[in-house]
Amino acid sequence: MGQSIYELARTLRKNQTKAEAFFWSRVRKRRILNCLFLRQYVIEYPNRLNKKSYFIVDFFCREKKLIVEIDGEIHNHQIDYDQQRQSILEDQNFTVIRFTNSDVINNWNDVENRLKKKILEIGMNE
Repeated sequence: MGQSIYELARTLRKNQTKAEAFFWSRVRKRRILNCLFLRQYVIEYPNRLNKKSYFIVDFFCREKKLIVEIDGEIHNHQIDYDQQRQSILEDQNFTVIRFTNSDVINNWNDVENRLKKKILEIGMNE
């Protein structure tokens, strides 16, 4: 039998990308607007047949229902999949924000400002 979705998430946490490690170092322990982020988090959702399906998201803030995706090169080749996945997540009342690996590593101030702005926007709509 193959890896469970939770074992896969655990493996991804142990093998994070450079950008994910950098992002995690900046957001962990409620460093951004006192929001608790989890990494490589399993999100369950009902598929078209109303059966359980799962996505593993890069970072998740449960209090804000905010998903942060850090996109590497592979995402240039799976744009349709990413859009479909994001649409499914948004249909489940999650907010998704995306950053590139390059932006996280090279433009942290901009990433941090965009993230804070998104968190504050969500807070206004609660």
